[in-house]
Amino acid sequence: MNDRIYIHEFIDIHGHNRANYMQHMTANWSPIGQELRHQLCYGVWSLLGSTGAWPQTVNMWEEDGWDGLASSFAIEAVGSGAQDPALAKWWAKAAEFRRGGFDRIMVPAPWTRTIEQLCADEVRGEVYAHELVKVRPGSAGELLERARDLAAPSLGEYGWQLTGAFTTAMVNDDEALLLWAIPSWQQWADAEAAHDFDDGLVAWRGGVQDLVTSWHRILLVDAPLSPMRTGRQPSRDDRVDWED
Repeated sequence: MNDRIYIHEFIDIHGHNRANYMQHMTANWSPIGQELRHQLCYGVWSLLGSTGAWPQTVNMWEEDGWDGLASSFAIEAVGSGAQDPALAKWWAKAAEFRRGGFDRIMVPAPWTRTIEQLCADEVRGEVYAHELVKVRPGSAGELLERARDLAAPSLGEYGWQLTGAFTTAMVNDDEALLLWAIPSWQQWADAEAAHDFDDGLVAWRGGVQDLVTSWHRILLVDAPLSPMRTGRQPSRDDRVDWED
């Protein structure tokens, strides 16, 4: 039973600073988040620009339930700019690398594994498929159940593993996220090519047409210190030229 809550972030990057930003978020931020907020890094990824907006990263953070998220917000939302003044140095450096973004609060399906479970199970992806699905109001949870029952077995034939399934909170129960770990680029290509003729994949997409209003799949690649790449949380030992 996964009772965690997740922060999902699309981050717009300044120029050629994507690698710098991912290092700053993993090595420089995540150890602080772990210590102060009991916040775990679920993943930090580069968005493959040919499949979506660029230059961007996607970050996900695992919070200790709604109470843990409230505590995190209480720590962060202080000071004149709703930014913890104790982290002013960190915020200033981050601003050099990013120019804005868009965040969501996400609730996992009860059967979705936590990041600790995913690392223990050695879940890895050379590439990840990130599917943001808009659905009829009130049906986001149903989309996740059908994904587990229909999509996971069919895409599993191509090596795709349903790593995460989430609904977006604070909206009209009308948005869901499916995250797939794919072992190789060829397995990604094989499944994409099969979407129009594989009976299982055709049944999956046809089986949710009564729910879905829009669908966008993008591709992500792990940051060097993303937990599903390393099998662990980022630590202070990963820092290169940064001190709190």
